[in-house]
Amino acid sequence: MIGKISAPRGKRVEGLIYYLFGPGRNAEHTDPHIVAGWRHPAELEPPLRGDGRRDFRRLNGLLQQPHAALGLGGFDRPVWHCSIRAAPGDRMLSDDEWAQVACDVMHRSGLAPYGQEDDAVRWVTIRHAADHIHIVAMLARQDGQRPRFWNDFYRVGEACQAAESRYGLRRTAPRDRTAGRRPTRAESEKARRRGFQEAPRVTLKRAVSTAAAGASSEQEFFSRLEDAGVLVRKRFSICNLGEVTGYAVALPADTTQAGEPVWFGGGKLAPDLTLPKLRHRWQPGQSTQAQAFTAAERNEIWDHVGQTARRAADQIRYLAATDPTAAADVAWAAADTLHVAASALGSHAIRQAADAYDRAARAPYGRIPRPTPAGNRLRMAARVLSTAVLVSNDPTVQQIRLVIRLAMLAEAIADLRNAQRHAIQAAAARAAAERLHAARMGHTASASHARVRTRTGATQASHDCPLPLDTFLPGANPSNDACGSAQSGRGPSRHSHSRPRGPTR
Repeated sequence: MIGKISAPRGKRVEGLIYYLFGPGRNAEHTDPHIVAGWRHPAELEPPLRGDGRRDFRRLNGLLQQPHAALGLGGFDRPVWHCSIRAAPGDRMLSDDEWAQVACDVMHRSGLAPYGQEDDAVRWVTIRHAADHIHIVAMLARQDGQRPRFWNDFYRVGEACQAAESRYGLRRTAPRDRTAGRRPTRAESEKARRRGFQEAPRVTLKRAVSTAAAGASSEQEFFSRLEDAGVLVRKRFSICNLGEVTGYAVALPADTTQAGEPVWFGGGKLAPDLTLPKLRHRWQPGQSTQAQAFTAAERNEIWDHVGQTARRAADQIRYLAATDPTAAADVAWAAADTLHVAASALGSHAIRQAADAYDRAARAPYGRIPRPTPAGNRLRMAARVLSTAVLVSNDPTVQQIRLVIRLAMLAEAIADLRNAQRHAIQAAAARAAAERLHAARMGHTASASHARVRTRTGATQASHDCPLPLDTFLPGANPSNDACGSAQSGRGPSRHSHSRPRGPTR
């Protein structure tokens, strides 16, 4: 069940009432009637005139009386409108059940608490379809005061979740501020008109996430964004000259009718992409720069990042059973590793996995997790990985091994979110793990084709990493994270636990 509060609020209630009782834009409104209100619905239902049309004068007058009594002390936009819709597969609720939902919404929002029917705001609930209702309220209390309805968006969400539990409806995600901002309908239609593969908001969110994951400082973050072709506009403090307090990004091809770039602030992309929250990720003095390493050095980097991800997965599984809150920082840092891995490997499937995982990484209500050594190791591994320049499209076994370990990490975080009873975040982590497994199969097929193309390539691959590629073929069972111990009669690679030499060169 989804509840949506219309924004901005309306100025005139008459037009909204006429529309809700009318036929709709495509004659989709059937049998409109009032199911709940500040009085009994029978007292508020608009009567029929002699010509068969409804007479709304009494209802509109009653709704507007408290606001008219406030005079200049009332809101400029006093019409509060909330629509609540059930999922397509849910059973049809009766009028009495919808009335209970509406009363709970008004109580939780603070607009009309139980027991204050004669003092709170005046409101009605109109049902003109089987699967949804509309609540219309005037923001003026009958006792002559302004109503208090802070965070009404979240209170409506709580009422919807309570109704889902009460009536056995499909469960929806809680409004815990872990979801990123989705493109609006206007943004999606504009992207289709201009031939973009996706809405600019999605492209910018991915670019900012990747730049933040690979950077170790604010300056490096902005530099990486500019290198990626993203326009950057910094916001400076009006008190401390030269101090950067925020930023906005835009794509050169996304412009207004006047030719100006369409800017998005970090907080408009995702809750954890504001500049103050990004600064919690960075550790000064650990700058990294992209370099062209040798094949052996690149393989060491892949293996180091994979080992770090495996250790993080082991720790998360332990903490999920002992202290789930202590693993929040590792879950947050895993998003950095996924975004950088997608960029380093140039994999569309891993990019989809990183996008799907984002919600699983965030702590509820915008909280920033306390830094932990395991989380910092994951972030540093992501920065080291961002320095490796991919010079071949043929994946090595170390790269396939990294993808497997990232899938293990996502699965561990799914178990963690389940232990925390965060079902939507757990589903996001599982979706990321599934996409990573699909990416592993794609990389394995590419590696197998490379072996067929040339024998010398196969010899060089076996020299770089002794594990046979057949270990990673679909259907194989890579026990113990499908590394080292899978070799026939040989120990793990001598580089399997060595640290990358990139940052110390």
